[in-house]
Amino acid sequence: MTTIAPDARMTGVQRIYPPRAAVVSWIFFDWAAQPYFTLITTFVFAPYFATSIAPDPATGQSLWGFAMAAAGMAIALLSPMLGAIADAAGRRKPWIAAFGAILVIASCTLWIGKPGDRTIIPPLLIAVALASVGAEFATVFNNAMMPTLVPPERIGRLSGTGWATGYVGGIVSLIIVLGFLAANPDTGRTLLGFTPLFGLDPASHEGDRAAGPLTGLWFIIFVTPLFLFTPDYPARRPLGEAVREGLAELKQSLAGLPKQKSLAAFLLANMIYTDGLVSLFAFGGIYAAGTFGWHTIQIGTFGIMLAIAGTFGAWLGGKLDDYLGPKRVIAGSMLILLLALAAILLVDRDSIVFIKVAPPEPGGALFAAAAERAYLVLGCLIGAAGGPLQAASRTLLIRLAPKDRIAQYFGLFALTGKVTSFIGPLLIGAITAITASQKAGMAVLVVFFVAGLGLLARVREN
Repeated sequence: MTTIAPDARMTGVQRIYPPRAAVVSWIFFDWAAQPYFTLITTFVFAPYFATSIAPDPATGQSLWGFAMAAAGMAIALLSPMLGAIADAAGRRKPWIAAFGAILVIASCTLWIGKPGDRTIIPPLLIAVALASVGAEFATVFNNAMMPTLVPPERIGRLSGTGWATGYVGGIVSLIIVLGFLAANPDTGRTLLGFTPLFGLDPASHEGDRAAGPLTGLWFIIFVTPLFLFTPDYPARRPLGEAVREGLAELKQSLAGLPKQKSLAAFLLANMIYTDGLVSLFAFGGIYAAGTFGWHTIQIGTFGIMLAIAGTFGAWLGGKLDDYLGPKRVIAGSMLILLLALAAILLVDRDSIVFIKVAPPEPGGALFAAAAERAYLVLGCLIGAAGGPLQAASRTLLIRLAPKDRIAQYFGLFALTGKVTSFIGPLLIGAITAITASQKAGMAVLVVFFVAGLGLLARVREN
């Protein structure tokens, strides 16, 4: 196992980087971690929890929001410290292994979530929150390995390739669940018309619950190449010394941000609109479940379409980034997200923008109702805009950050993206609980994108 290796280093005037296998293995971390976000927090387990375990969809959305808010708060409090330790101490793999283990164990625990069992709600929400913490922290340390894998001018391409690979991994894992594991309780058949593998019982939603153990097993299998082939940073100093030095450097960087107004405005904008985007993806499936009565097959199919749209959107956004610059791509993506979100709030099961339409029929064809098709189109717009928004954000950071400290600011970029990650879910959960309306809860996300656009206007590209 390759766990200790030299950093990419300077020899004369030539910088040495690890072989291609090491880079590909690093990229597969995104593939390994993505099912947690695709299967658990978005398209399978979250909607199943809201519609089949919680008393009603609004309560389910509220409880899920509080759990995600608790996880986001823990991430916000601990990420800066852990990121500073990563920079000062050197090694990343032990941290990835530790937090990956939390992700695996917590994800597998979700199997206990039987439909209608209210007593299982607290341990399920704790497990979901722990899995979120494990996934996010493992990602922080994985991202910290990036600067020594490729030259600085290829970091954006590396990050984008990892992002695209993650999208594909999410699509594949979703197809596995929908096509072979999760079945319609009425027909007993999966989306591809099969009976569920391993004798999974559709009536007790064992296919939906299997998304948890599958996420854990998937992570173990596909993160293994990272530990085998990707070189780690060498250990630099003892943990105690690393904590003191890392926190001191972080404090120095944060203290210097007010002097770099464009960079500070961008990091604040990214903090806000990333929270809005993550919340939009996290609650989109739950919102559809409550609005249209969609179950795993409908939501999962929607997820596949959204992920495909996101893949093409990220590719097109990269092309536009070269021609127009990342700031314009970010602004355009946020405008699309704003318009699509506003339109979604005007779509109900029996109306589109106040125009009455026929509601979905129980047992009817997949997405046969006009309102469902409108939601699909708007959801794909959101997916297509989300990819370039995040990819162009990395590119803009490269243009704004000091060139001799790009790795440090990539770490700060990753950390600030998590600092307020609890606010969106908390507001959605609170407003949904107060109003008993999923629509009111989702409407708060408009504020995030408007504020992000306002702050982005203050950023000047170098």
